[in-house]
Amino acid sequence: MAFSNKIGVISDSFGLGVRQGLQKAKEIGADGVQIWAIKGEMDPANLSPQARKELKAYVQDLGLAISALCADYGGNGFKDSAENGWKIEKSKRALDLALDLGTNIVTTHIGIVPEEPADPTYAILQEACNELASYAASIGGYFAIETGPEPAALLKSFLDSLTTKGVAVNFDPANMVMVTGDDPVQGVYTLRDYIVHTHVKDGIRLREVDPHEVYGKLDHEQIAVIAERGAGFREVPVGEGTVDFDAYFAALQDIGYTGYLTVEREVGDSPEADILQAVQFIKRYRGQ
Repeated sequence: MAFSNKIGVISDSFGLGVRQGLQKAKEIGADGVQIWAIKGEMDPANLSPQARKELKAYVQDLGLAISALCADYGGNGFKDSAENGWKIEKSKRALDLALDLGTNIVTTHIGIVPEEPADPTYAILQEACNELASYAASIGGYFAIETGPEPAALLKSFLDSLTTKGVAVNFDPANMVMVTGDDPVQGVYTLRDYIVHTHVKDGIRLREVDPHEVYGKLDHEQIAVIAERGAGFREVPVGEGTVDFDAYFAALQDIGYTGYLTVEREVGDSPEADILQAVQFIKRYRGQ
């Protein structure tokens, strides 16, 4: 099986700062990068129009492109209506930044979707996501929810309930096998109409875990600590876990997915080596 999808990496994973992370992504053979855009020099509020042009030019001069930005504000996602005002505004500004940098995708977590639509939290999530979806659709962008907190069928049902497809999916197979035990291959087919970005990550489920213990009020860094310590599940280098990449990549090809395969490595003592190994792993499928 050979395919032509571009390979991305999350440049923050190198722990080197924005520009050095971009340089490292180029060195290891990536085609593009995903960048966190919530604080520091990548906070949209800290990037002037001129700074955005300069960063975009820097990325292009390296021969790279930006596959997506990430704007995830942790906590309950969008389940707390008292917090949603500022979170929605910051998310919109992140999408504005994404478009200025040459991508139209911002990935995020929204909080675990309740199983029952009658749950009051379901309506809160719907309201927030409809506002995000409407804004995204109006400017040709997407807010892409990362898979993992709930089974694919439940996420699809929730997405089907929204008014536009401005809220879509960032498909992460490892989150599914580690937390919900859902089948990533079936998940690709279930969510086929919504997938706009993907992660290449691997993991092992050590025991049954409650998704609320993982994706409840914890932020990105805290979840990474759990994945490293193996408290219920463990993130491992690509190809060493239980994600069936032969079947996963084949399913993506089968549904006609042409976007990025972006390596995410959130744990480990040698992220550069692990990311390089993952890039080389994907290239074998591209016939390189």
